[in-house]
Amino acid sequence: MRSVMLSVAAVLWMASPAPAQDPVKVDPAHHKVEFENDQVRVLRVTFGPGYKTPVHEHPTGVVVFLNDSKNRVSPVGGTVDETPRKAGDVIPLVASKHVVENLGGTKAEIIVVELKGKPATAPAAK
Repeated sequence: MRSVMLSVAAVLWMASPAPAQDPVKVDPAHHKVEFENDQVRVLRVTFGPGYKTPVHEHPTGVVVFLNDSKNRVSPVGGTVDETPRKAGDVIPLVASKHVVENLGGTKAEIIVVELKGKPATAPAAK
């Protein structure tokens, strides 16, 4: 009977949705909140050569590269991206759960702007 209960508990645990993996909580040494309000959260992300982040997730937003970098972004269940980035590149961030690894020889410095809730709407023209 005990083994049946343990099996049921294991199945229920595996079927429950995984909690959000906030990068600031799972990797606070490399993800710092620079600004936050009810519309956005801005993170500064820095990690050295060879560093590989734990699995974490971001909502939709944008990424700004502060220096040239080469990272491997491995989305859970998705296609790996190793596109080299130049300082000043701005790319869309699709909501995803992923791991990032610095493949370059220098520290990666990135700003991540995460969008919260519904986007703000412009005021009606008068």
